Amino acid sequence: MIIDGSYIAKGWFFMTIHTVRRGDTVYSIAREYGIPPTRLITDNILENPGRLVVGQDLIILYPTITHTVRGGDTLERIREQYGVSLIDIYRNNPILGGLPNIYPGQVLNIAYETPPLGEISSNGYAYPYIDRDVLRRTLPYLTYLSVFSYGIRDDGTLLPPAADDTEVIALAREYGTVPLLVLTSLTERGTFSSKLAAEVLANEALATSVINSVVQTVTAKGYGGVDVDFEYIPAEYSVAYPEFVEQLSAALGEEYPVFVSLAPKYRADQPGLLYGGHDYGGLGAAADKVLLMTYEWGYTYGPPLPVSPINEVRRVIDYAITEIPREKIFVGIPNYGYDWALPYVRGESKADSLGNVEAVQLALNRCASIEYDEAAESPLFTYYDRPVTYDDAVEHIVWFGNARSSEAMLRLVSEYGLDGAGVWNIMRYFPALWTVMNRLYSIRKL
Repeated sequence: MIIDGSYIAKGWFFMTIHTVRRGDTVYSIAREYGIPPTRLITDNILENPGRLVVGQDLIILYPTITHTVRGGDTLERIREQYGVSLIDIYRNNPILGGLPNIYPGQVLNIAYETPPLGEISSNGYAYPYIDRDVLRRTLPYLTYLSVFSYGIRDDGTLLPPAADDTEVIALAREYGTVPLLVLTSLTERGTFSSKLAAEVLANEALATSVINSVVQTVTAKGYGGVDVDFEYIPAEYSVAYPEFVEQLSAALGEEYPVFVSLAPKYRADQPGLLYGGHDYGGLGAAADKVLLMTYEWGYTYGPPLPVSPINEVRRVIDYAITEIPREKIFVGIPNYGYDWALPYVRGESKADSLGNVEAVQLALNRCASIEYDEAAESPLFTYYDRPVTYDDAVEHIVWFGNARSSEAMLRLVSEYGLDGAGVWNIMRYFPALWTVMNRLYSIRKL
């Protein structure tokens, strides 16, 4: 039993991930682990606790200190009483949504055992029109927020993002998160341009204009650094790209870190337009941090595959650490899945993107059981569309992410001695990812 303000002897327990079995209920699972059903519901933010999916992951947490809210309590007073930060309370209680609204009788998780894997830096990508509730829920877990994105005009001035970024910058600062300006080789049509990237890297005057525009925007807007994401760079500019990053870093000064997003390579001479212009060694030396874009093995127009199969992610990291200092590297984690209609037809099929929480709801609605691919460390399920006639039935396969796949990806940070993890993207709230991160690591705030 957990008593307010007292410690409980859970020993080595810091988190358990329970996979729902046939016949499981919230109440039977809670009894199995000796926790209140209300804790299971709130810690996992279960919107339909009476309906679980076979194969669904639920996280079992063991707080060492809890507090039952009394009349007159405020989150600030509770924070002072236990000597913890508001950010810690928000992280430990995702049900709060990053806001100080509490009510009498509510049970708050105040503290847990020290996370077992040390510290981690985290980065999340967001468009400036992100739902503010989703942003507030997520910011307590972020070291950095990469605001996507600023493109480049022909004259070297910056093309601003699709919505005003003033408020998201201010919210990031409110939660102790460093906002990063994402600089891309996107055109006004919203597509990555090899031609634009080549023009910037080949033209010294244009590159200087871009750098000056970035410096002006960073200081005027209140950004804390820059994340450079030039994609589809021709291989002949693999030396010029690191030189551009070096010049940008020098112009910004030590106060503003420069990140670079890297295509997921297995070797230096990997063929293809996506890879040729990304010299891991050169960019790793020029940048303060790098993000390995370790996702999109399964993608919109590709065959049904896990988005981030861990065996392929390992291959990328294994190569990256031969070229880049480990302490500069962020592993990329996807926050989405794909739904493919079968059979897949190359050049014709198109998968639909969906959120990880949405995927579980889809499995529930279609009475599907969730499986888990141990080699890829990724969940999946199949279902049939509801047909007008039996002959109209179309089989679908869905690959997505859950608590176990999140844990597998996050453990790579500790295993390889990396600096952190970057999430593409945080537009959908995925509580399991952040809860697992919070229990495995202490999340840095700078």
